Amino acid sequence: MTEDLKTLTIVLRRTNYGEADRILNLITPEGKVSAIAKSVRKAKSKLAGGVEMFTLSKVQIHQGRSELGIVTSAQMVKHYGEILKDYDRMTLAGMALRRVAKAAEHTDSPEWFELTRQVLAELDNGTNVALIEMWFLLNLLRVSGEEVNLYRDAEGEVLQAGARYDWSIGDQAFTRNEQGDYGENEIKILRLATGVELAKMKRIKTEADLWEKVLNLARIMAKN
Repeated sequence: MTEDLKTLTIVLRRTNYGEADRILNLITPEGKVSAIAKSVRKAKSKLAGGVEMFTLSKVQIHQGRSELGIVTSAQMVKHYGEILKDYDRMTLAGMALRRVAKAAEHTDSPEWFELTRQVLAELDNGTNVALIEMWFLLNLLRVSGEEVNLYRDAEGEVLQAGARYDWSIGDQAFTRNEQGDYGENEIKILRLATGVELAKMKRIKTEADLWEKVLNLARIMAKN
């Protein structure tokens, strides 16, 4: 006899099925879960509010013999509705959900849920979009097991304060160049991003163009 799963969840993807059902790809603290919400598209469905996009919810999923569970209850905890009011924030939220959905297929980790929750929460709070995307991409790499080396260069030498570097795509590491684009400020932010929660990152006071510069580097690192 299988026990029902009672957990927090965020919907990664929804697919309409049949006349009124939806198949849901969910990220939970227990990992990625697939389930069907029956009759959820009907006007009086009690499940509808708890399986909306950009929503943190408490759900109960009956797990039978099939790999596809059945959502038996869903209660909204927090709807990140401010995201829907801004195109850039909505676009970034959608990208984050898609990339987590793809990455979680290859690397099973409880960290995927918290990574997703933090991104949606800070997008909803109005935090700098470049900061959020940079933090997300670096931690996407970290949780996937592809964490970049932010302490030694391509030659194995310790990165030095006051030195300048370029990023080598081929080596996937910094290379020493006195005219390089990156220095200790950029490297310090990259290190912080992979070591602290997103809410703490936003306390850093710096110029907006530095966030954009570090974001562009994070995109290269993540091949985004």
